[in-house]
Amino acid sequence: MAQNTQKIGWIGAGRMGYAMAERLAKAGFDISVWNRTRAKAEPLAQKGAKIVDQLADLAGLDVVFSIVSTGKDLKEVYFGKDGVVTKANGKVPPIFVDCSTIAVEDSAEVRKKLKEAGADFIAAPISGNAKVIKAGKLSAVVSGAEPAFRKVEDMIKAFSPSGVSYVGEGELARVCKIAHNVMLGVVIENLIEITLLANKMGVPRHAFLAFMNNSVMGSMFTAYKSPALVNLDWTTTFTPALLRKDLDLGLALGRQWDVPMPVTAATREVLQSHFGAAILQKDPKAYIEKDFAALMETMALAAGMKLESENKNVPTGLED
Repeated sequence: MAQNTQKIGWIGAGRMGYAMAERLAKAGFDISVWNRTRAKAEPLAQKGAKIVDQLADLAGLDVVFSIVSTGKDLKEVYFGKDGVVTKANGKVPPIFVDCSTIAVEDSAEVRKKLKEAGADFIAAPISGNAKVIKAGKLSAVVSGAEPAFRKVEDMIKAFSPSGVSYVGEGELARVCKIAHNVMLGVVIENLIEITLLANKMGVPRHAFLAFMNNSVMGSMFTAYKSPALVNLDWTTTFTPALLRKDLDLGLALGRQWDVPMPVTAATREVLQSHFGAAILQKDPKAYIEKDFAALMETMALAAGMKLESENKNVPTGLED
């Protein structure tokens, strides 16, 4: 499939979806974007995208991408009363690519329904956030029929230049992404607790995290979360509610496949304390909608610590 010649539909222009669609538009792809709140997608028109008012406007295109919050949301935009497939009138796009993080069962149900409608389904969840996308360091894991994947591989690479890993048929990519986000939760919880330990004993957070990031234990993730932990910048990249959902998905798989996951279970309960702590805040809703790394505030309370920003210019590791 020649690059830039296919007509692409895009569903979802949230923090991640917007940045991904932007990269496709900048790469010269013919892309039409639908978002539940049109105003959030409208700036993409300046990047070369078309903004559409109805999901039905995506029927008849060559490929439809989606990135939404839950399996329920995905089923709604595909098969709801105003969904792409429902309103296709015989013009169902031949390939659907979903980049969401959803349950294996939901993905399998969507795949079955799309097959009945005559379409292939590619699961392509991604690793990163909007900052990672803009830095060109997003990666994706993909599963589904390989011939269909090869037809959209260049499109996925346009927003995931760091790597696209094809792992096989069916829902295997969902398993990989759930495992990935379980590790994300475990790592941020442990990174916060050791940073608080060092900080309470007198080590500046920026100095401790610089040491960690320069060591064999450092990673792209620990580096790009370090500015937040140092300067208490909780600009949202991923919400605590979405992380809790993914930890629950991982624990459910562990129970189903008889794989013990005690560290994940402990992490999930630490995260749950963050929701309880929100009740004590002046604006509980705002507190819980901050970035998931704001868990540091809750854990600091448990440690008897009052945190203040260190106001340091900390590298993110995403710089060229």
